[in-house]
Amino acid sequence: MIVGVVGMGLIGASMAKAYKRAGETVYVYDRKKQQVDFAILSKAADGALDDDTIKECDVIFICLTYEPSIEWLKNNAEKFAQKTLVIDCCGLKKKICDVGFALADEYGFTFIGGHPMAGKQYSGFANSTETLYDGAPMIIVARDRSDINKISRLREILKLAGFGKISFMTADQHDDMIAFTSQLTHLSANAFVKIQKDYPEGFNTGGSFRDFTRVAELNEDMWSDLFLANRDNLLKDLNKFIAELTKFRKALEESDRDELHELLKNGRENKEEADKNDPVLTMKV
Repeated sequence: MIVGVVGMGLIGASMAKAYKRAGETVYVYDRKKQQVDFAILSKAADGALDDDTIKECDVIFICLTYEPSIEWLKNNAEKFAQKTLVIDCCGLKKKICDVGFALADEYGFTFIGGHPMAGKQYSGFANSTETLYDGAPMIIVARDRSDINKISRLREILKLAGFGKISFMTADQHDDMIAFTSQLTHLSANAFVKIQKDYPEGFNTGGSFRDFTRVAELNEDMWSDLFLANRDNLLKDLNKFIAELTKFRKALEESDRDELHELLKNGRENKEEADKNDPVLTMKV
């Protein structure tokens, strides 16, 4: 199989390395040519993804940030072979899926929206690994889930990179979910860590602090675009979160132990219920 990967950051480079590990031929593209050269030199790729090799690809993963992914897709759609399966790996799905499905209709290739649920707080090629996707979930937005042949082919392709569970949902469902499970947590951690400056150096040694603030170290260019692109969903959840924090503040201001006890109890019970439905926590080994 011939795999194309667009973008040599953490997600793209890890994708390239995963398919090289599987013994596949990998061509890569990055706007910085030296990144492509380094990927080839380090044996993460076999060559450059260009106007010639793009036609050979069985599958192409677009692993750029949100708006650049959409632009690359628009600029290169006419070059894809009809056999090619094109999968984006963006953190949001609505806009790029609308564009991708329309271009697929126009040029005859197959487009699928994807979101690999894997990553690190550190970005770039240097932090990429061939094992990043081992056992990782993959969210898929497919316009037609009734095409058994295409879905089976997709599963086999993703399995080669190490992906575990594959979940299907609509683009709207994805973006609504991701506002809560990812964007709000990144935003909250980024806001919370700013309090650190009020405390002595080395105060952040507690495990809870490290766990909560891990995702505060984010790429502000990428996340600013993602937050604004999903503004309505994120604002909805942010307002709910602020309302819950306000309840805690009021209970503390009024030294209302009964209310504080009830708020904490309710939060614990919600966490326990959430854990019952978490496929990772309930997985039998």
